Amino acid sequence: MLAFHSDAHSLLLPPGHRFPQSKYRLLREHFEAHPGLLRMEAAAPATEGELALAHTPDYVEAVLLGRLTAAQQREIGFPWSPSMAARSVHSVGASIMAARAALAEGVAANMAGGTHHAYADKGSGYCVFNDVAVAARLMQAEWHRARRQLLRVLVIDLDVHQGNGTAAIFRDDDSVFTFSMHGAKNFPFRKEPSDLDVELPDGCADDEYLAALDTALERLWQLPPPGLAFYLAGADPHEGDRLGRLKLTTAGLLERDRRVLTALRERRIPVALSMAGGYGRDLASTVACQVNTLNEAARQWALWRAQD
Repeated sequence: MLAFHSDAHSLLLPPGHRFPQSKYRLLREHFEAHPGLLRMEAAAPATEGELALAHTPDYVEAVLLGRLTAAQQREIGFPWSPSMAARSVHSVGASIMAARAALAEGVAANMAGGTHHAYADKGSGYCVFNDVAVAARLMQAEWHRARRQLLRVLVIDLDVHQGNGTAAIFRDDDSVFTFSMHGAKNFPFRKEPSDLDVELPDGCADDEYLAALDTALERLWQLPPPGLAFYLAGADPHEGDRLGRLKLTTAGLLERDRRVLTALRERRIPVALSMAGGYGRDLASTVACQVNTLNEAARQWALWRAQD
């Protein structure tokens, strides 16, 4: 299975900053040490024109040229630097490449991404550009140009935080269905309405979570079938997460991934994954959960290819 990485571009963060940027490098290094499951490639950067499919030109220019205000940088949570801008455009590029690969092969992944708090005109919550929104709009444009058909897109966002930026970007777009299942009392405290929101109480554990997921998925399969799905497989619902407030076990998270990816494969809906959030008290636990996600994705990719 193809997986695209962008961790060569680091953030210049002050000591003690709680964003765990090293997890992306650790995830890549795990699969380098265990070759065979993933075909890993470095991501190319998204272009300014591609970013403008989901973001305002003024905001894109402010990020690329270092013109973000102090207030904008505080809302994002990162100080601006050339490497911050480079990391952001390469992470979007990874989702673009994963989406193209998914349309060709069934399943592919961005080994970072899932920056769902970014709006059209601003970043927020450690999210600079909205990689899924850019990739979705670009795939729709390329699909229409090649086939003269509409590509319907489904966003399955299972990060523990609501995908407010994604919901806002696609609010009036009937061609993209946004589904977010998240902690009711967690960030962002002002939520944007997705097409389907499922809010979970603090302390929600495996059985309650998976039952809610099953109910939501049944609603999704009653919709007109999408031609492409994006799956934000956040590790932050895990019981060991510093920011998550839910209580899923490692086995519960893996079962979540299995149910989502199996349902998509059985319906022959191509899926591009992104790793989204994960802030474990023990960072190794976060990396282990995301290793499980990619292992399961690779297994589903093999089953998809066997059915061709």
